[in-house]
Amino acid sequence: MRKQYGRQNNSIGVIKSFPAVLKNMTLLTTSGAILAMVVAGAGIWISGDRVLQDVRKFFLTPQPAPQVDVRSVVIQQIRDASELTTAVFTMEAVVPTSQDWAMGNVIVGKTRLLYIAYGEVRAGVDLSKLQLEDVQVDGEKLQLRLPAPQVLDSKIDVSRSSVYDYDRGFLGLGPDVGPNLQQLAQQEALKKITAAACKERLLDKANDRAKLVVTQLLGTVQAKQIQIETQPAAANSCSPL
Repeated sequence: MRKQYGRQNNSIGVIKSFPAVLKNMTLLTTSGAILAMVVAGAGIWISGDRVLQDVRKFFLTPQPAPQVDVRSVVIQQIRDASELTTAVFTMEAVVPTSQDWAMGNVIVGKTRLLYIAYGEVRAGVDLSKLQLEDVQVDGEKLQLRLPAPQVLDSKIDVSRSSVYDYDRGFLGLGPDVGPNLQQLAQQEALKKITAAACKERLLDKANDRAKLVVTQLLGTVQAKQIQIETQPAAANSCSPL
C-alpha cells in the first residue's frame, strides 16, 4: 500500500509541474520569436541601407562629360559676324555727261552736265558662306579656310555728291534731260570709283585684314594654335554692285 501511495504522489507532482514547463516553453517560444523578429528587422534595415547606398551610387555616379562639336561652335561664332567688311575705299570722281538734240541729221542743241560724285566701295568676306568642311580640328590645332574676298557694297553718297554745272547750250536749245544725265553720271562714277579701288588692290587688303579680324574673333576658342587660310578673289569679283 505504501508503494502504491508513493506512485500516486509522484504522478501528482508531475501533473503539477507540467503547467510550469508549458509556461517556460511559451516564454522561450515568445522570446525566440521576438529575437527572430529583431534579427529579421536588423537584416531588413541593413539590407535597406545597402539598397539606399546602391541607389545613391546610381544617381550620384559622375556622368560622362558633354561632347561639343568645336567645328559647329566655330561656324556659328563666325557666321554671327555675317558680311565682314575689312577694307573701304572712298574717292571723288568728276564725270561729264552730255546729250544732243537733233533734227534729222542736224544737231541743233546740246545739253551738258558736270557731276561731282563721292563714292565708296566696301570689300570683305561673306562669312555666311562658311561651311563645316572649312573648319578642321586636329587636337589643339584649329584650321579655318575663309571664303574668297569680294566687293560687298559700292555706292554713290548722294548727300555729298552734286551737279556742278548744267548747260543746255546756245539759246537753251539743248534737251531738258537733267535727271537722266545725272543718273548716267552716277552710274559712270560708280564704275570709275570701283575700277580705281580694284587697281589699288582693295580685295587683297580685305583678305589680309579678314585674316587678322577672324583670328581675334576666335580668341575664345580653346585652341593653342589657330591657322587662318585665305582664298584669292574670283576674276569677276571686283565689279560694281
